[in-house]
Amino acid sequence: MLRKSSERLKGDREVLLDLDTRAEAQSTESYGSLQNGSFIPPRYFSAAAADGDMDGDDPIYMQSTTRSKQPVPQLGNFFRDGRTKIDFVLVWEIRSRRKRRGKGTNMATSEEGEAVPTEESSRSERRKAQLAQWREKFVQNLESVGLVMEKEETANEKKTIHFLKISAPWDVLVCYAEELCLRAPLQAQQHLDLNTSARVLSKLCIPNVMTESVPNRPLDYYTCAFRKSKMSRFLGWEDHDTYFTNTQRHRVVYEILARTAYGKRKKAEVGVDRLLNEGAYTAAFPLHEGPFQLPKHEVKPDELNQRQVLYYYWARWCKWYKYQPLDHIREYFGEKIALYFAWLGFYTAWLLPAAVVGTLVFVSGVMSMGTNTPAEEICNSGASYTMCPLCKTCKAWNMSEICTLTKLGYLFDHPGTVFFSVFMSFWAVTFLEYWKRKMATLAHHWDCMDFHEEEERPRPEFAAMAPTMEQNPVTGVKEPYFPEKTRLSRMFTGSMVIIMMLCVVMIFLVTVVVCRGIISVVIFHSGSPVLRTEAGTIANISSSIVNLGLILLMGQVYTALAEQLTKWEMHRTQTQYDNAFIFKVFIFQFVNFYSSPFYVAFFKGRFVGYPTNYGTLFGMRNEDCGAGGCLIELAQQLFIIMVGKQLINNVQEFILPKVKAWRQKRTLAKVLGGKASHEPRRWEEDYKLVECEGLFEEYLEMVLQFGFITIFVAAFPLAPLFALLNNWVEIRLDAHKFVCEYRRPVAERAQNIGVWFNILEALSHMSVIANAFLIAFTSDFLPRLLYQYKFDNDLNGYVNFTLAYAPLNYTEYPMCRYKAFRDNNGNYTLFYWELLAVRLGFIIAFEHVVFFVLRAIDWIVPDVPESLELKMKRERYLAKQALAENQEALLVSRARAAAAATPGTSSPGEFPSVRLN
Repeated sequence: MLRKSSERLKGDREVLLDLDTRAEAQSTESYGSLQNGSFIPPRYFSAAAADGDMDGDDPIYMQSTTRSKQPVPQLGNFFRDGRTKIDFVLVWEIRSRRKRRGKGTNMATSEEGEAVPTEESSRSERRKAQLAQWREKFVQNLESVGLVMEKEETANEKKTIHFLKISAPWDVLVCYAEELCLRAPLQAQQHLDLNTSARVLSKLCIPNVMTESVPNRPLDYYTCAFRKSKMSRFLGWEDHDTYFTNTQRHRVVYEILARTAYGKRKKAEVGVDRLLNEGAYTAAFPLHEGPFQLPKHEVKPDELNQRQVLYYYWARWCKWYKYQPLDHIREYFGEKIALYFAWLGFYTAWLLPAAVVGTLVFVSGVMSMGTNTPAEEICNSGASYTMCPLCKTCKAWNMSEICTLTKLGYLFDHPGTVFFSVFMSFWAVTFLEYWKRKMATLAHHWDCMDFHEEEERPRPEFAAMAPTMEQNPVTGVKEPYFPEKTRLSRMFTGSMVIIMMLCVVMIFLVTVVVCRGIISVVIFHSGSPVLRTEAGTIANISSSIVNLGLILLMGQVYTALAEQLTKWEMHRTQTQYDNAFIFKVFIFQFVNFYSSPFYVAFFKGRFVGYPTNYGTLFGMRNEDCGAGGCLIELAQQLFIIMVGKQLINNVQEFILPKVKAWRQKRTLAKVLGGKASHEPRRWEEDYKLVECEGLFEEYLEMVLQFGFITIFVAAFPLAPLFALLNNWVEIRLDAHKFVCEYRRPVAERAQNIGVWFNILEALSHMSVIANAFLIAFTSDFLPRLLYQYKFDNDLNGYVNFTLAYAPLNYTEYPMCRYKAFRDNNGNYTLFYWELLAVRLGFIIAFEHVVFFVLRAIDWIVPDVPESLELKMKRERYLAKQALAENQEALLVSRARAAAAATPGTSSPGEFPSVRLN
């Protein structure tokens, strides 16, 4: 039920506290002042304010809020007049006073028998009164800037939900567009084909099933910074309704909301973000363009709204093989979100060749299993090799029992995996180099190449908790200040907490190792010959599943802890806060996810010792690699952790938004009750949706995946294939969330993916080192290669050569064998030292060659394409022409250019003049 509630508003004002903010000086040095900037916007009053419908006791809302008895000409994203666009909506909820008074739990009875509020009740009333006054003062200041507002209500006997619709008039948009340096169109140009694969397939005359014509594609322009004094030079300036895009309008209104004061500026009571944190408002969001569902009746594609276009051509599962409409995404959600989807699509496309090569390497291992001479020797050995017991209470066993595992181990440890490691090292760095080119192209195409936050405003939490006010050396404005030394000491304390949490991860890792040893001993003593031979594999798989559960649990706990630590460190700007939070979480998640694979790859089996001199941990013998080697165990761990995490995350991303949206809809349905007979309004429908949670979790998931497919790819060639399959699902899941289940986020500008690119670069360089050590010390590639060079090219006798005899004083099973290059006294043989030299030489050669080629690729491939540099020069030329200070200078420059050239031609490198007006 939508109605005007001046009576209820009067009741709310009866308990307002007398917090006088009008006596404060409105100086330009006040933090968050409306004058805090390069211009002072005039008052712009709506004609509707003079209609006489405005309540005398409700001066807050400039637009009339009395429901008209005339039929509404147009609903949706407009005011009741059907013409004024809704650029932003503020929402707050108020419980009915009758319900609060009906509860006697917080009321005391006076001598006269009247209900008297207790201290708890009065404190609650004072808080609600303060929030109401903040809202009133905030809206009054919005009026002074020139914003037009209209109020709606949805109420029942228990709760009233207020919706304040906000619109920015043309004059306000023009003033703020110049201050925010919005880009304005100078000249239309042909659409760029940003898909490299489409150009390649077109040259090869191959049909491209991935391309699709998406209607209403935004036009592409040469642009420059907007200037009000040169407005006539820009294209389309006459049409005030469509000149600024909806996302530009949202950005302007949000900028006003973020810098408008609502209380005492000395206390930094400024901005809608802090009002949201204080609870004065429950939501603040721009509206979606309309419903995402397609109309029941047949319509032309050009008649669909932007949200329906994104849903039909992007968010549906049947579009998994189509190009993403990046221009449409950018126009609807802004550059920051569009860059995420551009990066995710680019990364997924580059995974295709990696997945193909990895699959071929795995298939080649399957086909060459019959040529594995060591495996054949083990399978045909019978009782020739009596192996020493694997634990104190275990018995000796024959090596022929592990025939199957040895053959399977060859799938993950053959010469093809070495080639694939080198390939993936080149792939990772080449991918990042070409992404830099793609990122530069998109940044220019979307007019954000020169964008940077010159002076970010303080975060709302920082402004609320900062103890003092100091003058900003850049702007000269007094702002909340927190001592740098105190912040550094807090950051140091936070780093100690991080180290402590990393130690907890190590403790869990040791627990998993001990658990694995106990499980393998129990299975070995089960008496079943089948289970006894598979004891190591069963223990490894079961412990990996337990480890995955601990990883996910610890990740949730630490993320909440890192958020609190980052808030406590009091970072001034949102960028500083985000970078600190990302760094904390990534460091922890890196150790959390990769510690177990690192242990199996580089430490397991290195400290076993030998009979009569075994290494122990808590009284248990140190773990040795299984029958198939450590690489097959590493592959099992990577499969369970990587694929298991992807499946769990996808289920969460599919279910959790729906559950949250269901709870939100249920809350609003209770308010509407049985009176919800009217057609749902756009602001009500959007309020039912889930608040957008940002891109942090999305980036973190993909970056961790990137680490799995690059650092440990030598042990798991199928990792890129599983990553490719997951990302096809991830793109559609994220698209569906943003289009259908999230409230529309405020469009944010960005020219890159931020600190995540630096993390990806660090992971790509780390992968080169990790793969070099993995091949050198964990794989059998180098021992086999050295044996082939010194003894037998066909590896005949290799198994016997790698087995040492137990020392003579080992009396439990005399002359049993164990895997090591040692003599009968337990000392290393000459072959061991030769092999160690080969391993170290391989690591040095591998790293130097790969890094040299990577530097060459970095030097050869420019970060900015040549065609883009030419386009940027063209745009600068047009901007200089359009923004010339006087027309006479422009005519003189054109005359000189005409005189220098032959009549009818133009000089080389010179562009033809363009008429812009």
